[in-house]
Amino acid sequence: MTNEPEESRAVSRTRAFQFPGGVLELQCTGDDSTDHSGFYLEIHGHLTLDGHEDGGAVMRYKTTCLGYLRTDVSGVAQLWDETRIRRLAERLGYDLAEVVVFDPSSGRPPLARLKAQANRLDAEAVIVPSPGHFADGEIPGDLVQRLDVITVSPEETHARRPMPLLRNDDNAFRGWSSDTNPIGPGHP
Repeated sequence: MTNEPEESRAVSRTRAFQFPGGVLELQCTGDDSTDHSGFYLEIHGHLTLDGHEDGGAVMRYKTTCLGYLRTDVSGVAQLWDETRIRRLAERLGYDLAEVVVFDPSSGRPPLARLKAQANRLDAEAVIVPSPGHFADGEIPGDLVQRLDVITVSPEETHARRPMPLLRNDDNAFRGWSSDTNPIGPGHP
């Protein structure tokens, strides 16, 4: 038996959360907060672990995105632009990891930090207030090859991958046949 006060002893607790593809186990000692701060879980469904009282905790995966804006374009509306980025990310179901703010006076290439963060965080998309935050007001093609680029105003998505065509039947695509090929006969 120790002479330590009751509250100074570390009490170990473990919680397990099942999600598609695995289980997340959180271990907590008496020194940690009881709410497991720092872990962000979305609880959905009614899947239960054997012998566990959580009653159906399931962890859902949210796709990571970044925000991007230029200080010279946003100007005094920078906080408003950041708020609009956050709101759109939440509405579209993204986990917004960070808003990358580019200041032209830094002397760095405009998209260097954005691309580095996207690679590091394995982001799927970037949300910008408008196309005006890119050079010449155009979405860079090399950025669209790496990420989906979503603009707040106008709300548009420039997707990395084209959507597959929908089939009307086994032989022809909806609205497309060899007779109506706009390129001409002999082209797929």
